[in-house]
Amino acid sequence: SVDCSFSRGVCDWKQDADDDFDWNPADRDRGDGYYMAVPAFVGHKKDMGRLKLLLTDLKPKSSYCLIFNYRLAGERVGKLRVFLTNKKTTPVWEQNKGKDERWRIGKIDIFQGAETTNSVTFESERGKGKTGEIGVDNVILISGLCRED
Repeated sequence: SVDCSFSRGVCDWKQDADDDFDWNPADRDRGDGYYMAVPAFVGHKKDMGRLKLLLTDLKPKSSYCLIFNYRLAGERVGKLRVFLTNKKTTPVWEQNKGKDERWRIGKIDIFQGAETTNSVTFESERGKGKTGEIGVDNVILISGLCRED
């Protein structure tokens, strides 16, 4: 399994140079490390910020489970989408509002065919809101398909 939380820095995270704004580190409430966030007031409506996780050494013809914590806090804060390299145009996961300010868990199955996935992109799209943020933390990749808990 690969643990790509932002406090440890073992994973290869890249800001997209062709997007409208960057994701930035934000301190966790408990003070133990940080997560990546986009505040609601950054950019203009529909602007995008992309944070890409480069994956190496994923075996072809195998399956993985990507698990991550996410939060959409605030009124009309925007959308959070996840893209896999080999499916660039269609998100494999999308969320556009939080019921509350709490962190939630997202899970995505990644099937490696002949064409392997070599990156996962977290894309934040700015909404109309002026307060709140979109956050991502504790990104973990494990072998095998996701289990329903």
